[in-house]
Amino acid sequence: MQQYESVIILTPLLSEDAAKEAIAKFKDILVEGGAEIIAEDNWGLKKLAYPIQKKTTGFYHLTEFKAPGELIKKLEVEYKRDERVMRFLTISLDKHAVAYSEKKRSGAFNKKAETKTEEVAN
Repeated sequence: MQQYESVIILTPLLSEDAAKEAIAKFKDILVEGGAEIIAEDNWGLKKLAYPIQKKTTGFYHLTEFKAPGELIKKLEVEYKRDERVMRFLTISLDKHAVAYSEKKRSGAFNKKAETKTEEVAN
């Protein structure tokens, strides 16, 4: 199984509960298709770089998972069918991206910054 990362932008007209419901729907599609969810990160309501469908904000959600390749096509078809999804991007992660993601999740990048701030404080 290959490792993937999928980011979706949901319409800002949704409530927090409706956005969580939409994300749960896509998560269920992944789990039913035999995917293993590695990490999820809800970025919340963010400003868009450019207007999409005359909207300037959107709910961002990132999901990292391992799945068979044929599941990606099914997932993206569901993204296209759901009118709550304004944009999506699913990428396949190579070994370097997987290593970077693991370091990011473990907080390795934040530890160096904390050490430097402690040294400056002393």
